[in-house]
Amino acid sequence: MTDPAGQTSPQPSAPLPFFVYGTLRPGEYHHDAHLGGRVEAQTPALLPDAALHEGPGYPYVVEEPGAGPVHGELLTARPESYAGLLGELDRLEDYRPGDPDNDYERVARDVRLPDGSARRAWVYVAAPAVRTRLRARARIIASGDWRTVR
Repeated sequence: MTDPAGQTSPQPSAPLPFFVYGTLRPGEYHHDAHLGGRVEAQTPALLPDAALHEGPGYPYVVEEPGAGPVHGELLTARPESYAGLLGELDRLEDYRPGDPDNDYERVARDVRLPDGSARRAWVYVAAPAVRTRLRARARIIASGDWRTVR
């Protein structure tokens, strides 16, 4: 896995929760189909140093130092659902490790919880080619919250 600077990020040894900010958020159209009954905990969270861009019916996160935060939820999968859910979300987000044609990259990042603490989570961010197109188009969601544009 690579970060925005092109450096490889190590795979975490323990399952990570997922930070969701668009169509996978509770109440959004992909949530129940992909996450329903597979989540044991959810809490509001913020992703710092990221801008939220409008996509074709769904948003993208672009990592930008000093930008954000992006609003979303931290979802902890049920242990028995984790492996299957990780694969399913990778397919939904068009993420294949090492593929230069990915739409998204899955990266481990710290998100902020309401109590001010940080928690490491999987975040799907715009892949390099998509990130370049988004920056050129610059349709940023200033609030950082996908729900404000729907």
